[in-house]
Amino acid sequence: MSTTTTPTTAPAAAAAAATAGPATVHTVVDSPCGPLTLVAREGGLAGLYMTQQRHRPEEDAFGPRADLPVFEQAAAQLAEYFTGDRTAFDLDLRLSGTPFQQRVWAALRDIPYGETVSYGELADVLGQPGASRAVGLANGKNPVGIIVPCHRVIGANGSLTGYGGGLDRKRWLLAFERGTQQPTLI
Repeated sequence: MSTTTTPTTAPAAAAAAATAGPATVHTVVDSPCGPLTLVAREGGLAGLYMTQQRHRPEEDAFGPRADLPVFEQAAAQLAEYFTGDRTAFDLDLRLSGTPFQQRVWAALRDIPYGETVSYGELADVLGQPGASRAVGLANGKNPVGIIVPCHRVIGANGSLTGYGGGLDRKRWLLAFERGTQQPTLI
């Protein structure tokens, strides 16, 4: 049995890409710490951005608004988190970053709910004890705050250091996870 393959022409490829929809899309969900912009790339969650967040991309980088299963899953899991019924997230993540950033973000997901570690302790976990500053920089570039819990990383002396969503949100999230915070920040 023989098969014939027709090469794809440029116009046919362009038409197929157009019907597949944009590669990056977004939606906005409400939360106790303000509106959260969820961004998907290739069907997986690629971003969770808070209002006035440091390292927040320009709005046009989020693509058009869309409804996707990953947004429904993320919204449901975030709602469970904010009611205290979820302590870890299970979502298809499509995070763009350097190999080191990817390692840091993976390690963040291992920090237990309601607990904190220092940047130095996280560097030790990664097998790079002198890399606490690099860990801090990677932590600050985390594109999916809350879900990848970068708010659980603090200074060596226990102080709350930078957070992309702002120190008030970091303080609120940590107190929320410890059960000592009011139900909403904003």
